[in-house]
Amino acid sequence: MALERFFRRNRPKRGDDDNSPAGLWMKCDDCSAQIYRKDLVANFYVCPECDHHYRMPAEARIDLLADDGSFQQWSGEIGPEDPLEFVDVEPYPERMARVQQKYSRPDAIMTGAAELDAEPVALVVMDFFFLGGSMGSVVGEEIARTAERAAEGGRSLIAVTASGGARMQEGALSLMQMAKTTVALETLAAKRLPFISVLADPTTGGVTASFATLGDLILAEPRALIGFAGPRVIQQTIKQDLPEGFQRSEFLLRKGMLDDVVARRELKPRLATYIRLLRSRLPEPSPEAVRAAAV
Repeated sequence: MALERFFRRNRPKRGDDDNSPAGLWMKCDDCSAQIYRKDLVANFYVCPECDHHYRMPAEARIDLLADDGSFQQWSGEIGPEDPLEFVDVEPYPERMARVQQKYSRPDAIMTGAAELDAEPVALVVMDFFFLGGSMGSVVGEEIARTAERAAEGGRSLIAVTASGGARMQEGALSLMQMAKTTVALETLAAKRLPFISVLADPTTGGVTASFATLGDLILAEPRALIGFAGPRVIQQTIKQDLPEGFQRSEFLLRKGMLDDVVARRELKPRLATYIRLLRSRLPEPSPEAVRAAAV
């Protein structure tokens, strides 16, 4: 047995340090191409061979959208509590402490002010790697505060969602965040400020059923899983086979739930254009352009 363990090869695992030999290369989940990890990061976590969009860390998402040096973080001042004294395989406070230490933030969200192609915006970015991006009381409060602060500052709001839904460890307190975030968006609507929602993989549960699908424009990344209940639950409930691509962003675009599906490399310029359209900030056409159009 000892000799067998000596010759047994340890397979590399996803998530290994990028500087370790096992973590330098990975196989694409979609096309099976061998990808150099640093090339994947440099390509916005998109496979350079087949354009498969991987889940993206919150910090990288902010770097993608915010102009250099413009992001000013608003979140991080409040942390979750445990009023239900919830215990599953471990107590909720112990689970949170471990994840907080790993990701150096109190919960599954980052918010702040930024410039997006010189447009003043407020950003809400959910982090799926932090407990599945679940929406508890802190996540809901941060979203509500950001919407209200954006309204006060005259900023457009952009929310990038990636979540498994409500956080079960907080019970009804988590479910109430659906109402809180929905009501907070009314402050933006009252001042006619745009709210654009970007649905990343996956966006499900209570997040889909609340603020994520209330945008003036609702965008999604390619092949993102979007829905309330999962496809397996739906299939088992209705006892029918589901159509191909069910609950993927392209399917939902055809059914009218989304306004557009936008590749990650095109997301920032597209968002800037949409904001200018919604705020009537498109530049006036030059006289030459007007004459050319008339011809």
